[in-house]
Amino acid sequence: MLTFIGLGLYDEDSITREGEAALQAADRVFAEFYTSRLLGADVADLEAHHDTEIEVRDRAGVEQNPEPILQAAEDGDAVFLTAGDTMISTTHADLRVRAADRGIDTRVIHGVTAETAASGLTGLQNYRFGKAVTLPFPGLHGAGNVPPSVIESIDANRERGLHTLVYLDIKVDSHRDLAALDTDDPYMRADYAAELLATDWQDELAVVVARAGSPDPVVVADRLSALAEQSFGEPLHLLVIPGDLHHVEADALEALAGAPDELLSTESNR
Repeated sequence: MLTFIGLGLYDEDSITREGEAALQAADRVFAEFYTSRLLGADVADLEAHHDTEIEVRDRAGVEQNPEPILQAAEDGDAVFLTAGDTMISTTHADLRVRAADRGIDTRVIHGVTAETAASGLTGLQNYRFGKAVTLPFPGLHGAGNVPPSVIESIDANRERGLHTLVYLDIKVDSHRDLAALDTDDPYMRADYAAELLATDWQDELAVVVARAGSPDPVVVADRLSALAEQSFGEPLHLLVIPGDLHHVEADALEALAGAPDELLSTESNR
């Protein structure tokens, strides 16, 4: 058996009770933290809390050389962990398909994701979100500050009145990439992302969500150009670019995120 378990958003307590039971019963436990990670707990915290050893795999160790994971699942009960949910945004469907092709039983124990947290914390309705995008660090993709694909996706969502969830780049597994960026911070912050996006949508309403799932999440709504001038503290951060706003959503952004009234009036009347 190969069981995929989402750890949730923040620390060792964010996992579901079902996931915790499966994790503690496993013969071997693997994890990856290159797509996302828990900011409130490190691997040692997880091992101590769940009384188990965890083998952390890098990208190549999951995508190019999954044999140790698959062999462990053939020999006994193996678990594969990620932050959030293993099949949402940190998608590992390929690993599950490889296991199924070898006759290995699989199951998924879901965890809370940034996608659901963005809706819950902002008050924006989850069924009014369109295609999500990831904003990469400039200099790593060879397409200017913001890749055309990101711009096109946001514009397409807005034309349909839909909100866009913007995931912010993480470079935790590549010293080469960090050297190219000339930064010691592997996490893109929301103010930096807002500055990049403000080039194309300077006066548009956006919402910052910082540290979703933690005891002190931050939610702030304002113009992109204004968000670019603020600081939102420790990662992880994400951005939401709203589309058309239902009046309940507008009320939520004002009450929960401090959105300026003049921006809400514009967006709700688009």
